[in-house]
Amino acid sequence: MALWVGEFDEGERWLRRAWEVAEPHVDPAAAVFLHVATGMLHVGRGQHRSALDEFAAAARAQSLLTGVHALAPRITGWLAATQARLGMRDEARATLTEFSAEPRHVGAIYDGQMGAIYNARAVICLAGGDPATALDALGGVLDITAVPRFTLVETHLLAGIAHLYQGDRNAAAAAAESALAAAEPDRLIFPFAMAGAADLLDALPRHETAHGALLADIVDLIRGALAPRTDRERLSQPEELSPSELRVLRYLPTNLTRPEIAGELYVSINTVNTHIRNIYSKLGARDRSSAVERAREFRLLSTGRNHQIPASPAH
Repeated sequence: MALWVGEFDEGERWLRRAWEVAEPHVDPAAAVFLHVATGMLHVGRGQHRSALDEFAAAARAQSLLTGVHALAPRITGWLAATQARLGMRDEARATLTEFSAEPRHVGAIYDGQMGAIYNARAVICLAGGDPATALDALGGVLDITAVPRFTLVETHLLAGIAHLYQGDRNAAAAAAESALAAAEPDRLIFPFAMAGAADLLDALPRHETAHGALLADIVDLIRGALAPRTDRERLSQPEELSPSELRVLRYLPTNLTRPEIAGELYVSINTVNTHIRNIYSKLGARDRSSAVERAREFRLLSTGRNHQIPASPAH
C-alpha cells in the first residue's frame, strides 16, 4: 500500500524487513511478491533498469511454482512494458509472445490482470511511435470484467499519452482527468510514476480538474520532490483544523464554487462559509489561493484515505 500511494521510503523500509525475514531461502511464492514490490519501488524512483531485473526475477520465481500464478499477466505486462521503455522493443514483444503461448489460467483474479497485457502492448506501440495502434490495444482493457482500478488508471494515462502524441490536447486532458478520477478513491499515485505521465499532466489545466490536491501530490512526486506522507504531521499552528474544516479544505484547490462545495458535502452555504473563514484564520491565509498554498506546505491536501501500514507484531 505504501508503494501504491507513493510512499516509497516507507515501502522500502518494509521491503527491507521482508527480505531480511525471507532470506536466505525464500519460498518462490513469497519471492514473486517481493520481487514485484521491489520492482515497483525502482519504477517509482525512475530506476527502470533495476526494475527490469526485479520483474524478470519475479517471472523466474513464478516459473518455479506449480501451475500459473494469478498475477502472471501483471508480471509479464510490467516486464514487457519496462523492456519497451528501455528501448528493448523486440525483447518486449518476445515476452508477450511467450506469455500468449502458455496455457491460460482460469480465474477471476487472473482474468482481471489481463489488462496489464493490453497496456504493455500499448507501451510497445508508443515506444515505436505508433499512438493509433496503442489506442486500439487499450480498447481491450474495457472488455475485461472486474479490471483492477490501478490497471484502469494506467490505461487512461497511456491513452492520454497517445492522444498527446497525436496532438489532441483536449482528448489528452480528458484522459488525464479520467485517470485522476479512477485514482482518487484509493489515492493511487504509483501508476502515474510508472507511466511517466509528467507531460500528460501538464496538458491538464489546473483550474479545470476536480482532483487538484491529488494532482499536486503526483506532480511533486514525478518532479522528484519528497513523496507526500499519508500520515500527515500535525499543524504547527495554535489550532488544528477540525475534520469538517479538512473536508472543506480538500475542495479549495478545485474549481468548485462555495455553493457547489456545499452541495458536495450536503451542508448549507453558511456552514461552508464558516468553515472557510476558520480555515483562513488557522492557516494565516488571506484568500483561497494562499490557503491552498499554506495547506500544501503542511501536507494537509495529500491525504485521500488514511492508508495505514500494518504494525509489526513485535511492536
